[in-house]
Amino acid sequence: MNPPIRVLIVDDDALVRAGLSMMLSCAEEIEVVGEVGDGAAVAGAVNSHRPNVVLMDIRMPVMDGLTATEALRARREPPQIIVMTTFDTDDHVLRALRAGASGFLLKHTPPPEIIRAIRLVAAGEPMLSPTVMRRLMTRVASGFDPRRDSAREKLSALSDSELAIAKLVGTGKANNEIARELSVSLATVKTYVSRLLTKLDLNNRVQIALLVHNAGYGDPDSDS
Repeated sequence: MNPPIRVLIVDDDALVRAGLSMMLSCAEEIEVVGEVGDGAAVAGAVNSHRPNVVLMDIRMPVMDGLTATEALRARREPPQIIVMTTFDTDDHVLRALRAGASGFLLKHTPPPEIIRAIRLVAAGEPMLSPTVMRRLMTRVASGFDPRRDSAREKLSALSDSELAIAKLVGTGKANNEIARELSVSLATVKTYVSRLLTKLDLNNRVQIALLVHNAGYGDPDSDS
């Protein structure tokens, strides 16, 4: 039997913390190991409790969740982070993903989806909902994001095979889906994804997806 997924809840609202803790206590293979009320307390809590996944609020009084996320992701072996907020503006989504979050959820997300997201990111898969993915693609298509040239220059260092994998990651596909689509082994895909993270100097596959979309490569078959 696999060990439980250790979860740390970070939110300045005690009622939200209590609600999440109660809900997650009913989920198999998930254990809430701690709760803190501000981003400034996250580092100490992670040191004490060693969570696999952190549920991180954005707006907190002393240190906001995005700053805390950046600090955690700078660690040698950081936990996976799911940002949870009542605000779903494009700026919040993009800042959370660029900070290194593995997922983005609204607080009114149904409990089964929150549990599914925790299990996904604990397994190393991103949690990009179709809604978030569509918004990222729309933002890039509108030409609003000025990072396109920089993203394309960064991706130009990849081989054709690496770029193909990156584009598929950009569509939100999991490793097993990519393996089936390209008719290669799952181990091969994992090797490519690890190589992409190293070559692009990124923290996780969500940031690969964001880079792909910044470059305007929302369609894995796109050459433009």
